[in-house]
Amino acid sequence: MEPNGKIWQAMPEINSSFIQKNPQFNRVILQLLYNRNLHTNEQIDYFLNTDFSKQILDPFLFNQMEEAVKLIIHHIKQKNKILIYGDYDADGVTASALLADTLSTLKAEVDVYIPARVAEGYGLNNKAIKEIAGNGVKLIITVDGGIRNKKEVDYAKSLKLDIIITDHHVPPEKKENLPNCLMINPAMAGEKYPFKFLAGVGVAFKLAQAIIQKSKLSADDKIKMAESNLDLLAIGTVADCVNLLGENRALVKKGLVKLNYTTRKGLKELLRAAKILPEETGKKLDAWNIGWQIGPRLNAAGRMDHANTAYQLLVTKDKDEAQKIAINLNEKNIDRQKITEEITVEVEKQIDKKSRDKIIIGICPPNLEISAWNEGVIGLVAGRISEKYNLPAIIITKTDEGLKGSGRSNIDEFNLIAVISAAGELLEKYGGHKNACGFSLKNKNLELFTKKITDIANKELKNIELMPKIKIEALVDLKEINEELVNDMEKFAPFGQGNSRPKFASYGLTVIDIKNMGYDGQHIKLRLKNENSGFFYAIGFGQAEEWKNLRLGDKIDLVYYLEMNEFNGRREAQFKIVDIKKTIKQ
Repeated sequence: MEPNGKIWQAMPEINSSFIQKNPQFNRVILQLLYNRNLHTNEQIDYFLNTDFSKQILDPFLFNQMEEAVKLIIHHIKQKNKILIYGDYDADGVTASALLADTLSTLKAEVDVYIPARVAEGYGLNNKAIKEIAGNGVKLIITVDGGIRNKKEVDYAKSLKLDIIITDHHVPPEKKENLPNCLMINPAMAGEKYPFKFLAGVGVAFKLAQAIIQKSKLSADDKIKMAESNLDLLAIGTVADCVNLLGENRALVKKGLVKLNYTTRKGLKELLRAAKILPEETGKKLDAWNIGWQIGPRLNAAGRMDHANTAYQLLVTKDKDEAQKIAINLNEKNIDRQKITEEITVEVEKQIDKKSRDKIIIGICPPNLEISAWNEGVIGLVAGRISEKYNLPAIIITKTDEGLKGSGRSNIDEFNLIAVISAAGELLEKYGGHKNACGFSLKNKNLELFTKKITDIANKELKNIELMPKIKIEALVDLKEINEELVNDMEKFAPFGQGNSRPKFASYGLTVIDIKNMGYDGQHIKLRLKNENSGFFYAIGFGQAEEWKNLRLGDKIDLVYYLEMNEFNGRREAQFKIVDIKKTIKQ
């Protein structure tokens, strides 16, 4: 079972009537709008609107927001202890910091509890609840978790604790399995809040926004206070890979502005440690920086040790402490990369290259020298394996409590959390989304679980073409490409899940020049043209070996990202290579 080739999949072209209805837009830009299901003037205006206040929804549209805010205000006025129960990933940590900052500013007596990934696992647990109650807490507010913790909520209520669940994960299908408390979760059936794809930090922000609206602050101060934490919101939202259209896009776009000028000592030191601090590099941060540089460093705390480190980084007011934590997280991230690579190699040894199974399941072998794989990184390993083999992947490791697993899938036709739910009777705890899941099970259920999941995957994906697909947003003639098009395309940012940076394709290009670049010549630079255009450069970072058989004069079809290259005061459009095929002669 070797990695497959790639299928180019062009999006359906827009029709002439859509072009005629929107003459103010370039054809390529119209195609990008249409691909994002932005078909009406109202939808397009919302997407391109730069007025943040008109893009943000009223938090009181949530079914139970009014009751939740009343309960929180009651506890603030009674000077009762309020505890925010977070999660150990970047989404949960930023959500905890955001809500704690809001409540403490409004004079609440507030504390934060983040469970240990290894010792406690995801979500509420009774041991922690008992300790929390013993410390005099009267109200627990969860962020980024809790929607599947019915038993734990019942236990908390038996200890006379009030509890509010804020979450964004898929809830149990049966109503009787939902927690018996106030719940704010856009993914719930019957929830009236119109935008369904908020991250955990996004839901926490909506709760904070609602509390602020009920405060006695002036109108201007309410806006300033709500927007003061948008840098945290942007980090958590992008790091959690939720859909970046609709309200999320507006929140992240505004949050990126805040992040580029952040005054948080911890964030500044983290950016400095990653060598991406804007005031030192002169380059603005975008969603890519969060997804690949900031988020992984925050996540490294919970994966390698305890997420309290990341939380403390976000809230510290001491520069020396911030610098120390930032350096520590940077080192943990390097360790995380190394361990992820080691486990990936071990999983690949288990893969049966001749197997026709439609899912890969890697299990910590009993004969390994170490007793278990680091459960903090098995989700990353699953992601790597899934991407390489273009199959769903589940990685399972031993722990003191039993077996824990994490799954990833990039197959559109495969709903991972639904499949895991179908084997729910074999699991102690589970949760997640369509493309990612986490779970725990007892050792005795391992064989039953792997067989059931494999059978389901083989059935559901039996007739699905599983070769990797490259989705092409628009076919472009080189004569259409200019600086104006690139600038208009950049208005679609921030890019991310559901709003990917557009991939374009151009056919029948002639290779005029080929250069290898970099210290070891690992990069490739092509000079290309067609019959009707001038020259364009295409860059392939780390791709020299892949395209070593290209020759001058070859005719190629190219899939690429379009970007502006600035060098020595010159600005010109260039291509970043995604894939190349030799042009098929007609």
